[in-house]
Amino acid sequence: MVVGTRDDADVIVVGAGPTGASAAYHCASAGLDVLLLEKAQFPRDKVCGDGLTPRAVAELVRMGVPIREQDGWIRNRGLRVLGGGHRLELPWPELSSYPSFGLARARTSLDQLLAEHARGAGAKLQERTSVTGAVRDERTGRVVGVTARPVDAAGRRAGEDTVYRAPVVIEAGGVSARLATGLGLAKREDRPMGVAVRTYFRTPRHDDAWMESHLELWSGEPGRSDLMPGYGWIFALGDGTANVGLGAVSSTAAATKVDYKELFAAWMANAPAEWEFTPENQVAPVRGAALPMGFNRGPLYGNGLLLAGDAAGMVSPFNGEGIAYGLQAGRVAADAISQGLARGTAAGRERALATYQRRMKDDLGGYYTLGRVFVTLIEHPQVMRLCTRYGLPRPLLMKFVLKLLSDCYEPHGGDWVDRTIAGLSRIVPDA
Repeated sequence: MVVGTRDDADVIVVGAGPTGASAAYHCASAGLDVLLLEKAQFPRDKVCGDGLTPRAVAELVRMGVPIREQDGWIRNRGLRVLGGGHRLELPWPELSSYPSFGLARARTSLDQLLAEHARGAGAKLQERTSVTGAVRDERTGRVVGVTARPVDAAGRRAGEDTVYRAPVVIEAGGVSARLATGLGLAKREDRPMGVAVRTYFRTPRHDDAWMESHLELWSGEPGRSDLMPGYGWIFALGDGTANVGLGAVSSTAAATKVDYKELFAAWMANAPAEWEFTPENQVAPVRGAALPMGFNRGPLYGNGLLLAGDAAGMVSPFNGEGIAYGLQAGRVAADAISQGLARGTAAGRERALATYQRRMKDDLGGYYTLGRVFVTLIEHPQVMRLCTRYGLPRPLLMKFVLKLLSDCYEPHGGDWVDRTIAGLSRIVPDA
C-alpha cells in the first residue's frame, strides 16, 4: 500500500454523482484543493427518473451549469397527473425562489456534465478509483483520509492500494454509503425506504412538454387487483426517447415482497397507446435501485466526515426526488468546510463544520417529517383510492399538493399555500 504523510487535498469527495460533483464544484470555487474520487468511468449510468424539479434547476443555476436546450436539456412546464379516471395538467408555480420550469436529461450525460463542471472549477477528478475505507487518526479517531484502489471497467482491482489524506472527507457514495457503513454509521430502520425501477423507450412523444405522473399502480388488471403505494412516471428526454419508471415506498426500511419488475410489466401492459411503449421500442433493460429517505443515516457531520445525498438519506418521502437535495447538500457542505478550514483552531474548525448538519436539518427536517406522515397514509390502498378519485378534480387542492409534493413553495411569504406548507414544516419535529 502506498501511504503518504502529507495531505493530498483540503477535502476529499467520495463519489462523483450530482451530490459529489456539487460539493467538489463549490469547494473548488471557494479556493480549496479538492480530490473527487469516482469508482466508475464516465459516461456511466444510474437508476433515476432523469427529471429535475425547479428546486434542482435553481441549484444548477447557482453552479453556473449551462441549461439551454441546445446544451442537451429539455424543459418541461409542469406535471400532468393521471389517476381515478382524471387527467390534470399542473404548471410549475411562479415563485421568486425557484424558476417556473423543470428539466430532464439522462443520467449517463448529466453526471458526466456535472463532474466535468467541477473539474473545470479546479477539482481533481480521479475515475476508476474505488474507496475501500476511512483513514483515522490513531490518537483522536478523526477521519483524516481514505484508502482506495484503482479498478478496471468491471470494478476489479487494477493496482496497488493508496492512502489519500485530507482534513475533511465528504461521503457522497450513494445509497450503499460504504465509507459511512464501514465507520459504523448504519441506516435507520424507522425511516421510509423507496424502490424505483425504470427503463427507456423510443417514443413519438419524446418532446412532450409535461412530466407525466400516474398515481394508480395496480398489481394486475386495473380496478381488479391491489392498488400499490407509489406512482409511475414518464419523463420525455427530447432525444427520441423517454425515461419510464415507477417508484413505490414503505414507511420503514423493512424489505418488501413486491416484485417491482412484475409490477412495472403490469403497468406497461395498460400504458397509454399513444406513447408506443412496445417491446420493440424498449431500448434498455429494466433496472432498479433503493431510495433512502428522510435523513435515514447520520450524523450528517462528525469527526471529519460529512454525509451528503443518498448516503445520508436525502431523498424526499413525498416524491422520491434526490438530486435537488444532493446538489443543495454539496453547496452547504462546501460553505461549512471553507469556513471551517479558514479557522485558526481545531475547535473553531469543528464549530464551523457542525453548521452543515444544522442548516440541512433546519431547512429539510420538518419537511421530511411531513413526508413520513404522508407515506404512512398512502400505504393504505383505500386512502390512495380516495385521494385520486376525489382529490384530483379539485384544482385548488391540487395546487397545494403540487407545491407540497415537489417542495416548490416560498419558504418565506408567498400565498396561503406557501405559508401553510412553510408553517407545517416549522411546527413538526425535526426528522
